[in-house]
Amino acid sequence: MEGLNWIAVSFFVGFVAITLVITYWAAKRTKTAKEFYAAGRSITGFQNGLALAGDYMSAASFLGIAGMVATKGYDGLIYSVGFLVGWPICMFLIAEPLRNLGKFTFADVVAYRLKPGPIRTAAATGAIITVIIYLLAQMVGAGKLIETLFHRSYLEAIIIVGVLMMAYVLFGGMKATTWVQIIKAVLLIGGATALVVMILHRFGYNPGVLFREAAAKYKASFLIPGADKPLDRISLGLALMFGTAGLPHILMRFYTVPDAKQARKSVFYATGWIGYFYILTFLIGFGAAVVVGKEGIAQGGGTNMAAPLLARALGGDAFFGFLSAVAFATILAVVAGLALAGASALSHDLYVGVIKKGQATEREQVIVARAGTVVLGVLAVLLGIVFEKQNVAYLVGLAFAVAASANFPALLLSVLWKKYTTAGAVASIVTGLALAIGLIVLGPDVWVAVFKHDHPKFPLKNPAIVSIPASFLIGIVVSLARPEPAAQAKFEDEKLRTYVGIGAD
Repeated sequence: MEGLNWIAVSFFVGFVAITLVITYWAAKRTKTAKEFYAAGRSITGFQNGLALAGDYMSAASFLGIAGMVATKGYDGLIYSVGFLVGWPICMFLIAEPLRNLGKFTFADVVAYRLKPGPIRTAAATGAIITVIIYLLAQMVGAGKLIETLFHRSYLEAIIIVGVLMMAYVLFGGMKATTWVQIIKAVLLIGGATALVVMILHRFGYNPGVLFREAAAKYKASFLIPGADKPLDRISLGLALMFGTAGLPHILMRFYTVPDAKQARKSVFYATGWIGYFYILTFLIGFGAAVVVGKEGIAQGGGTNMAAPLLARALGGDAFFGFLSAVAFATILAVVAGLALAGASALSHDLYVGVIKKGQATEREQVIVARAGTVVLGVLAVLLGIVFEKQNVAYLVGLAFAVAASANFPALLLSVLWKKYTTAGAVASIVTGLALAIGLIVLGPDVWVAVFKHDHPKFPLKNPAIVSIPASFLIGIVVSLARPEPAAQAKFEDEKLRTYVGIGAD
């Protein structure tokens, strides 16, 4: 135990203790499917905005973006911009229809006027694959963080995260998960703000001085966007932007509020918190580049440790311990949301919607959801062990590409286009899913780096620039080729409920 940062351990144990107390409190109030999936629709717009921010600001956001800016300079900001600009899309195109048309998952919206069996099967498959990939990235990040900071083995770290994730969701459902995310968001935003104040104090509260020192240390090119691989950058930006509106654990949060007005407020508040946070990561990244330096970051644990290393340089071991524990809390909050989204797709979409044809009791739904949580937890631990050496940023990028290609086109077209059909929606989801995964396998990150071929079959690291348009196009072509009069007849009713909310649960 020598060299262990007891401050980090104390903060970590404190966070876990508080959140387990909340889980116990929530468990006594979680009996029905509505309470388990959607916290009884009792969360306010402001609370849900904070929870959305907590759900969205993952380890990749905090540790990854700060590290990328610290090592790549201005080019690292593409992740900040991409993650942020997806929120206006959610606010103006997704939030209101989702809350008015759906019940617990985004598949509810797609299946509203289409045949539920094929739609729920395809949508749940896309949702579960997205959740598993995103969950895998968080598990690998958590394992490495605990391994580095708490001197525990990677296997122990993965198991700890898996057990805590299952506890939050199994017993507390959405209510416990929401409050874990709110607490984590407050801690993360507060910790990042304190770190930025320290950075600004170091440079006389003048960001210009910080940027001048960064330019002097790494040349002026460090402050301007690079010109290499512009198509790859555009493709990555598309995945991050549209992927936000297709992430199951984010979309599910819109059902926790009482009505569409509160859903819009949720996105408004979340956009503000997330935008503020990404401005902070920008300054943290440049601060780490100047104060810690690229060599210091490499020697201190690699790119993902840039922010904690800066915290140690400016605030000592105490602040380093606090920020490290907050980073771990970040992972716990995100994996809880992901597990709940995956369990919802398994139970509500596949079990209730497909297997039981909508004829299942509340108790059955909750039992299956909890069983699904255990399955996902065990799977996440096993995959986390298998993929220990995989790059976390690559895994997150894959999750966003899948969400943007498989989930977003079907969701948007089902709400906006009258002629959209069941066959078109299924074809769209399958095409987006197959292309997103297939092209990444054929790209440089897998075909060359993993399979050791000389040249990739697909030149781009991120397939979104191909897979998103293809998903839209296939959905439109198949819908026109195979019209569905019954679906068209229901469109006006759907539109009325979309905008007015009559009949919304």
